[in-house]
Amino acid sequence: MATRTPTTTYNPNGIRGLTQATWTGLLQSSSDVGAAVELPGSDRTYQLSGTLGVGGAVIMQGSEDGTNWGSLHDLAGNVLTLDAIGELFVSAEAPRYVRPSVSAGNGTTDITVTMSSRQ
Repeated sequence: MATRTPTTTYNPNGIRGLTQATWTGLLQSSSDVGAAVELPGSDRTYQLSGTLGVGGAVIMQGSEDGTNWGSLHDLAGNVLTLDAIGELFVSAEAPRYVRPSVSAGNGTTDITVTMSSRQ
């Protein structure tokens, strides 16, 4: 398992109160996870880009202590599984720490996850 460090941008394009974290190079072949980010705000949106490969997907995880992780959920209560390039996803929870975890795909899976958090 490889851990990918995100790039974090505060107030992108001068938008006050907006923070973005971007994890790149998430691969299925090494069951990658993103390094945890601690972001303020309760409104969080997630989007995928890159190559899903066959059945590629990412599950967003959250933690209050940065050690014990659980799956986040969408607004309907389903596990928040990001599995469509370009589609926007919203989580019902806003834990202190968030990270992506590659859950499916093949050798061509190479995903970028971008999360926006608004205070």
